[in-house]
Amino acid sequence: MSEQTDPVVNLDPEIEAGLMHRLRRLEGQVRGVQRMVQDGRGCQDIIVQLTAIRSAVDQVGLILLENQMHRCLPPSDTSQQEATRLRETLHLWTRFQRG
Repeated sequence: MSEQTDPVVNLDPEIEAGLMHRLRRLEGQVRGVQRMVQDGRGCQDIIVQLTAIRSAVDQVGLILLENQMHRCLPPSDTSQQEATRLRETLHLWTRFQRG
């Protein structure tokens, strides 16, 4: 089975800059966890950092999902109030998924 990919996404430059900042920070967090493992740090400390990494990844995904939602729901098809409700529902669903 072949994977279907989305066409190139044209992100707003401000959104793209924010995503890149988050991704670089995530990269640093992952390197930090690698050092913690190599240094023999306690499991609790490592789990705390992994939880932070998971949350950061979720935020990147949420931003991309919101961007996709705006691409799929053009303003002419939905009111601003409906778009706000959809965004709030997406945030709520994301929090629910984290448990």
